[in-house]
Amino acid sequence: MTSTFHSIETAKRSLFTQTTALSTTGHNVANANTEGYSRQKVNMQASIPMEPFAFLHSTTPGQLGTGVEFDSITRVREKFLDDQYRNENTNFGSWSIQRDTLEKLEAIVNEPSDTGFRTVMDNFYKSWSDLSKNPEDVTARRIVKETTLALTDAMNQISRQLDALSQDLDSNIAVKSNEIQGYLGNIANLNSAIVKIESLGDNANDLRDQRDLMTDKLSKIMNVTVTDSPQGYQVQMNGQALVTGGAVQVAVDPAFLNDAYTAGTLTNGEVHGMIKSRDTLVSDYRKQMDDLANTLANGDIEITLPAGSVLPDNTVLDGVTYTGAARTLATDLKVTVKGLNGLHQLGYSMDGTNSGGVPFFTAAGGGTAITAGNISLNAEILADPNKIATSLRTSDASGTETVIKGNNTLAILLANLKDTPMKSADGLRNATIGAQFSAIVGQLGVQSQEAARQTSNSEFLVEQVDTRRQSVSGVSLDEEMSNMIKFQHAYNASARFMTTYDELLDKLINSTGTVGR
Repeated sequence: MTSTFHSIETAKRSLFTQTTALSTTGHNVANANTEGYSRQKVNMQASIPMEPFAFLHSTTPGQLGTGVEFDSITRVREKFLDDQYRNENTNFGSWSIQRDTLEKLEAIVNEPSDTGFRTVMDNFYKSWSDLSKNPEDVTARRIVKETTLALTDAMNQISRQLDALSQDLDSNIAVKSNEIQGYLGNIANLNSAIVKIESLGDNANDLRDQRDLMTDKLSKIMNVTVTDSPQGYQVQMNGQALVTGGAVQVAVDPAFLNDAYTAGTLTNGEVHGMIKSRDTLVSDYRKQMDDLANTLANGDIEITLPAGSVLPDNTVLDGVTYTGAARTLATDLKVTVKGLNGLHQLGYSMDGTNSGGVPFFTAAGGGTAITAGNISLNAEILADPNKIATSLRTSDASGTETVIKGNNTLAILLANLKDTPMKSADGLRNATIGAQFSAIVGQLGVQSQEAARQTSNSEFLVEQVDTRRQSVSGVSLDEEMSNMIKFQHAYNASARFMTTYDELLDKLINSTGTVGR
């Protein structure tokens, strides 16, 4: 038997359901521009009809419905797109950092330009060529000194900038470790809150959105995989648990990240890009610049000493010691010397003695190995440019051996080093200093171009996946306005239905059986 007030209850259910739908629509509209928000919808279904199966059946035909109700409010989200977004986002994070690092390296090297290292190096060799035209010219000697200082300063500056870049990357790794720890802590706290709320039968939609947003941001910093379990998100990095339920499993600091990179568990993301930039890119270019400086000073050079040259007493070349009459070369002699230092020590300066020249370059601070960071002009030459050796000839016409100061043989040989191959200290390169520097610049250009290409590709993929994800989860104001009108009309119709049925009941209760009164 149908209740007299059955339809009042039907109208009430409809009003409650449409009100909830309108409120949810308003919530969607309010969060249309909220980062990480997922569109929510009210899942409506017909409520249980009267006289369901297994109840006593009345003689009235048909099964009378009882209206509408909603069983849940859920967010519209597709896990596959979330996973895809995070995978592409972590690639983008690593490549974007490497691209930025290589761009900074290009700015440090500053080639090709009119003010870069190559120009300084060309000026250095040109000053030797000018000095060879007049070895006794004091001005030319001072110019050699100044261009040498410019050359060593340029190398020192590049080294300092590389060190500063490495330190910046170190600092950024520390900042990112704190950021990671914060995200992991937030995810763990949200896990606990979500489990608590959903244990009561509700859907913690907004908290789940916040948790997904934290996970998205984390995925750009490091490679993570996420598994949803009854205890919440389980966050892992190549199988290493980071978050389990409401607990953070690791203390993330720079040492942890460096160890993870070394162990091969940290394979992508911004931190991976930072460590790779520091330990591979910056370190490699620092090593190449150190090798370049050491090669210039001490690299093996095959040089031909012209006949008539007089070597300083007790000079050792290719295992042969030259002393006495053997010091004067009767024929051209092809020998190997140790860089510009070794060649400079074969000549004579204008310091008033007939002893060999001093090493042209030294390591600042008393170091033994010359690097880009410590290469410097010998302090003796810095104090007295007359100690720059230019001559390979002496004379004993007066009975005392004296240096022929106007001889320019050594100055010419030193000027020609610009086009002379020099074997690097590690033996891997045998080319002019200019060619070796060009190789560094060329390598940097190719690496930078590749990093830019990879960054552009990964950024495009991130945007593409995010667009697809937004098409599913994002709020469309046009769609929400349409829904708002739809739910409003349904609410109005339900209210009108309740009013109509109220009028029927009023007639039944207050007017039936009153005829003749």
